[in-house]
Amino acid sequence: MTLPYPPARTVEVVEDVAGVRVPDPYRWLEPETPEVRRWQRRQAELAASVVYDGQDPEAVRDLIRAYDSGSRPALPRYAAGRWFRAVTPPGGTAPVVVVADRPYGEGRTVADLAVLGTGRGPAVLSWLAPSPDGRVLALGVCTDGSEHNTIRLVEVDTGRPLGDAPEQVLHSAWTGGVSWRPDSGGFSFFALTGPPEEFEQAVFTHRLGPPGETVVEPVPVPAGSREYTLVQFSPDGRWAVAAHRVGSPIPVAVRDLSEPGAAWRPFVTRCAGTVAGHVVGDRYVAVTDVGAPRGRVVAIPLDAADPDDPSGWTELVPEGDTVLRSLTPVGEHLYLSEFDRTFARVRIIDRAGAVTGEVPLPGRGALAAPFFALTALATGLPADDFVFAFSTLTSSWGVYRHRPGESGPQTLTAPAVTLDAEVVEGRALAADGVEVPYHVVRPAGVDPARPAPTLISAYGAANVPLLPQYQPDLAAFVAAGGVLVQAYLRGGGEFGGDWYRAAHRERRHVRDSDLVAVAEHLIAQGVTAPDRLALTGGSDGGLMCGIAVTTRPELWRAVLPRAPLLDLIGGTRDPYLDFVIRKAWADPDDPEEVRRLLRMSPYELVRPGVFPAVYLQAGAADPRCRPWHARKFAARLQAAQRGTEPVLLHVFDDAGHGAATPHDVAVEQDAEWLAFLIGTLGLRGAVSRPGPT
Repeated sequence: MTLPYPPARTVEVVEDVAGVRVPDPYRWLEPETPEVRRWQRRQAELAASVVYDGQDPEAVRDLIRAYDSGSRPALPRYAAGRWFRAVTPPGGTAPVVVVADRPYGEGRTVADLAVLGTGRGPAVLSWLAPSPDGRVLALGVCTDGSEHNTIRLVEVDTGRPLGDAPEQVLHSAWTGGVSWRPDSGGFSFFALTGPPEEFEQAVFTHRLGPPGETVVEPVPVPAGSREYTLVQFSPDGRWAVAAHRVGSPIPVAVRDLSEPGAAWRPFVTRCAGTVAGHVVGDRYVAVTDVGAPRGRVVAIPLDAADPDDPSGWTELVPEGDTVLRSLTPVGEHLYLSEFDRTFARVRIIDRAGAVTGEVPLPGRGALAAPFFALTALATGLPADDFVFAFSTLTSSWGVYRHRPGESGPQTLTAPAVTLDAEVVEGRALAADGVEVPYHVVRPAGVDPARPAPTLISAYGAANVPLLPQYQPDLAAFVAAGGVLVQAYLRGGGEFGGDWYRAAHRERRHVRDSDLVAVAEHLIAQGVTAPDRLALTGGSDGGLMCGIAVTTRPELWRAVLPRAPLLDLIGGTRDPYLDFVIRKAWADPDDPEEVRRLLRMSPYELVRPGVFPAVYLQAGAADPRCRPWHARKFAARLQAAQRGTEPVLLHVFDDAGHGAATPHDVAVEQDAEWLAFLIGTLGLRGAVSRPGPT
């Protein structure tokens, strides 16, 4: 296929990184100039025309909408006997927040985002946090898809917006928005101190007005750290703990609020592992992988003389066969979330660590959880109920409530969608002899003895677990006749600290070899064939896709990077990505480390050759993996393509990294992505609808 790609000129630019000279011929595609925007728009028009050639776009959108039902669980937040939750009214374009006396009661509208938005674009709710006394509702509102959000304050009884909200911009919702003080007199939050592109942040304290006062909170964090920080308060208001680091949090500082004028003092500061928990009485009770790769539960006295010394920690729950992930305070109990071969398990423990029960879950699947461990610590004051969302690879999200002492959970909202498909577990043998698990989701009617059109979805990075959960775009792919393989590669958090560290920094290449092992195993087993195999991943998973298409192009029929990171060298010029790269990949000030980055950077790996079909999707407002990554990679790959398959690029306006993308834009993204797979793999297309639940 010869396509009329928009011309992409090259420039004589050479970047010097720690003395290593790196040519960058498509540097002109980085800034947001009129020329770049015209080129980007023409690429998007070309992509849409190719993707939908021979297909009905509205039929594909309908398929996405059908499997989108119940796909994004909005758990209600509890405060002072009432429940707050976001809903989108029928026919509405912006959500409203309602308050009710039951988790999913009909309720009364407290805040309308169509009113609270700035008018710049569709308003998206990033987070919500009612004050402990239930009188004031704090909201995070994003209007450009970027995840950058501002705080709005609303008086609950009247719905009246309060004029004393802080003016600072939050970079994301990764610290949960705001942390209310138990007396409801104010809150702490983590926000930018300057323009978003500078990526400088600090903890702020805001006191309710009038007039509202906002000041920087002097939390002692490691010098030069760009990591995120979340302030946690004890229910009695005595203690404040600062949890630091988004992927592997530690309680870096503590403050005794009962002592007037008491300053923050360092707490756990010399820990490379994770210590993620909550203030329980006068102790910090946490899940840690220190001395236990699969996790254990420990208690650290908040007045400990040497909290950095693990020998002074009290072990409440020892390491076992499952992987411990997080704790949720519920009344006088703690609900302990675990992974049993990736599947969710929830045990209940008391403050001494004794197991008092287990929550019977609706199946083998996953609890809804924040992407990063730090965000999971933003729970507010303990509720009397454990309200959770649960799904499987074949059934959409339901919401349930469990109370300590009850035999089973109560269903608050039932799953709306069930796929007519089976789930099979498998394992591939990596080059170093390690077994790499995966799940196969095979739709009814597909003969397992014949190679089928198959999509591998994977991530394997940042200690983030890929969960066996419902995802609407992947469900729609299965409904269209495709076989889904979800692979659990090293670098992720599914199997504990050792699994994560096995593909961290200088061992990042292990993730990519694990992926190849899974692909080759599926082909050898007859599940699929190279002309029927596709790959997708987002963000760091998009980088995985870029490496796969440039180093093993013969393995794939199609590769679909989404919101991708593709230029590691260029990323060092971006303050946010420089922070990420230094943490997870290498030190760009060391020439040997830079050379290693070059061997992992897809943009630098492109050479003339025969490549499979490629569809790159990015968001124009993405602050994490900016759209120039996809633009530069697409231009270079289009020029290098010696085969007949298309290399397509669509950068969507009003879209970001995903979390704050408006729903109608997300539907368009998913529909085009699915249409590309339907056409490339020869699926039966947009003919299926959800089965009965």
